[in-house]
Amino acid sequence: MDKKNVPQNTITRDIKYLAEPTGNIYETVVVLYKRANQIALAEKKELNKKLEDFKNDRDSMDEVFENREQIEISKYYERQPKPVLVAVSEFQNNELSYRTARHEAVEAADAASEKRGKEE
Repeated sequence: MDKKNVPQNTITRDIKYLAEPTGNIYETVVVLYKRANQIALAEKKELNKKLEDFKNDRDSMDEVFENREQIEISKYYERQPKPVLVAVSEFQNNELSYRTARHEAVEAADAASEKRGKEE
């Protein structure tokens, strides 16, 4: 997802429109939570990988404050949109694929009816 199109601040949204794709606000919240968690973990992994170069066996306070490049990397990630905002934006733009409990129930019912049809 292009993070340039994601708002930096939270926006008030009407939950009935947000819940339309899943048909249930609670399922929408779960989908958004899971995607936001994925984004946050990916960003954390990326940041830790970049900051690994700066690790050193004997860190002192003087060294921490003097490393401008490390500070710039950290500031870059602080300026990024929050994972929840990215997840909501992806959801609203239909960029997420997900399976809700309702989808799974319908698939289970279809599979059961097919099985019954084959047995008869």
